[in-house]
Amino acid sequence: MGGTIYDLVETEHAYAPPFSSAKDPIAIAGYVASNIVSGAMPVITWRELVQEQDKVMLIDTRTAEEFSFGSIPGAINIPLDELRERLSEVPTDCPVVVFCAVGLRGYLAQRILIGRGYRNVRNLIGGYKTYSTSLAPIPAVHASAGQAVEKKVGTVGETLKINACGLQCPGPIMKVKQAMDTLSAGQRVEITATDAGFARDASAWCNTTGNVLVGKREEKGRYTVVIEKGSPVCRESSCCPSEVGKGKTLIMFSDDLDKALATFVLANGVAATGQKVSVFFTFWGLNVLKKVQKPKVEKDIFGKMFGWMLPSSSLQLKLSKMNMLGIGSRMMRYLMKQKGVDSLEELRAQALAQGVEFIACQMSMDMLGVKREELLDEVTIGGVATYMERADQANVNLFI
Repeated sequence: MGGTIYDLVETEHAYAPPFSSAKDPIAIAGYVASNIVSGAMPVITWRELVQEQDKVMLIDTRTAEEFSFGSIPGAINIPLDELRERLSEVPTDCPVVVFCAVGLRGYLAQRILIGRGYRNVRNLIGGYKTYSTSLAPIPAVHASAGQAVEKKVGTVGETLKINACGLQCPGPIMKVKQAMDTLSAGQRVEITATDAGFARDASAWCNTTGNVLVGKREEKGRYTVVIEKGSPVCRESSCCPSEVGKGKTLIMFSDDLDKALATFVLANGVAATGQKVSVFFTFWGLNVLKKVQKPKVEKDIFGKMFGWMLPSSSLQLKLSKMNMLGIGSRMMRYLMKQKGVDSLEELRAQALAQGVEFIACQMSMDMLGVKREELLDEVTIGGVATYMERADQANVNLFI
């Protein structure tokens, strides 16, 4: 068995589209299997986890938004990009099981913990999706929250229901505002939208307005949130965040190479001081976040046209001045290398490593035909309310 696996790893595949690719599934399967057999990636299956669940520390490495829609009972949420700063929450005296949606972030979290001296860390094979599918129906975070919502709704009267499906940001949030203006304190509104950034926007909107996010759930691409109108006293009191923080927010609107460099230089400089930094990428700024090797995705004719006309990745960005048919940008990159200045891609990676938050504008993605799979894995999706929440908590906001 072991020999067969290692043979797969060492097999040379023809690098031609009709026959195979650089990341052939057979070779990848061999790499994964060899990591498991050799012990380089200790794993646990969902069946084993069911038997050992009360004996291990479960860590969900997905984002807080993903966690809010459901997780394995008993798991705590430590997003991957926060793990290094929250190692004190991970015990060293008991087995640890890390997981994400399908396994990649769990693997990265496992490597971080092993590198910090943890010895009994296993990654859940297939992640939460495999676990939840195998044990469906399964108690989830949003399920219990939904039950609490239904019970409480009866005590405050009938919930106003609004269908915002088909609307793009900021349409759903505007619907929320219009509905809340007609309600009294304690009354609730339930809004359903197809905008993938809506659930996060709703949470951010509640944080900045003093209203209460009672629950949220996702089902077949539809995002439903229930919001309770807060009292005027609550919205004006100290129970809601009102102090201006020391964070910094930047809007990346341009895809010019020089402006992108300035953005990441600023972001890295601020992050180095320990302050929170959020960069909101909208319209042409999305080109800065595109992967070099992108998966094949389905697009309509307009999405394909934008794909042909816009830079395919950050490596194709042009200078805002003196580009000279691409000569200027190549010269800029050459001089940066000669003078020991980090490249745009290195600066971007450093920003992510320091915890800088990258938010891609959902509306711009839809307009330009950019799919989530084409962007860097660390990027989160949001809308105008998400940015405004970050801006409200910052003392510097820059538009680039």
